[in-house]
Amino acid sequence: MPWHSSQNISRVQKMTEAKVELAKRRIVEDLNERSREIFRNIVDAYVETGEPIGSRTLAKRLNMNLSPASIRNTMADLEELGLLFAPHTSAGRLPTELGLRFFVDGLLELGNLSAEERGNIETLCVAGGRSLEEVFGEATTMLSGLSHCAGLVIAPKQDRPIKRIEFVSLDTQRILVVLVAEDGSVENRVIESPGRVTPSDLAEATNYLNARLRGSTLEETREKLGLEMESARSDLHELTTRVVEAGLASWGGEDHTTLIVRGQSKLLEDVKAVEDLEHVRVLFDALETRRGLERLIRMTTEAEGVRIYIGSENELFGLAGCSLIVAPYHNSRDRIIGAIGVIGPTRINYGRIIPMVDYTAKVIGSLMG
Repeated sequence: MPWHSSQNISRVQKMTEAKVELAKRRIVEDLNERSREIFRNIVDAYVETGEPIGSRTLAKRLNMNLSPASIRNTMADLEELGLLFAPHTSAGRLPTELGLRFFVDGLLELGNLSAEERGNIETLCVAGGRSLEEVFGEATTMLSGLSHCAGLVIAPKQDRPIKRIEFVSLDTQRILVVLVAEDGSVENRVIESPGRVTPSDLAEATNYLNARLRGSTLEETREKLGLEMESARSDLHELTTRVVEAGLASWGGEDHTTLIVRGQSKLLEDVKAVEDLEHVRVLFDALETRRGLERLIRMTTEAEGVRIYIGSENELFGLAGCSLIVAPYHNSRDRIIGAIGVIGPTRINYGRIIPMVDYTAKVIGSLMG
């Protein structure tokens, strides 16, 4: 039974209920080769069409001399094991989420990326004078197009070199801090005034920082000024010192990651009911929140290699009936700093997309290195 350990893929993942683990062990013990082949073809048909398949259609599909009656008996056994279910009164069957998990963990044969596909991924992920945000966006769009799913990347926010900083009084209690980066981007923060700050205090704070931070990132500026501020207290007005410290602190403790999602509309192509459409919308709303992003980060960085979440195995994706295939990427110090992957229906083509996600993560990692 091919487990593909050489693919550096984490295949056996935590299940929330002990009975699922017991069921999986029973499945491995009980299935003979004929049952495995029938089940594999049922999953293949589901990935291709999304529709239930009956015993007569399956008999024509199989390269085995089996009657529809024999296939029906095997399908009944597979249903009893929790691998299949009947969506309605027809004789057709579909794989359950447990069945898909068993298929991915034990029966899936991974495809190989062609030289052309590898070349396309490498070309699209090359920086070539573009910012990392642009590269991440291009890579996510590329994955979405190749997989026909929604592509996503969790990327570290880039700490841009600073051009200047300004302190502007809003009223007696609030100060606007304006940070202008070398690339022209502007960020604003509002801080509480540390006291009765005068225009000359703000001018002194502005001049003090601008004389020291130009060309440095915010993190570099913090480190540079950490020790210097101690010795500068005697030279700066007390309120000026507090304004400088508050201004730098206003950018502290931020979430240092960002989520980029492309191709959300591709998920809707597989939606057949209005309630399913609403579930997909709720999923993407959840991913836009800080809590949703934090949960996604935990999911994608808790183990090496490609991670596969099927439907309700994870509450973030279960309601929408989606699967997530995602792989982390590393920096030059071999530290996980982000992840890239796809969100698709549970009938996603796992064998084709897993190596695609795995290779893209490796290319992104080499770029970060």
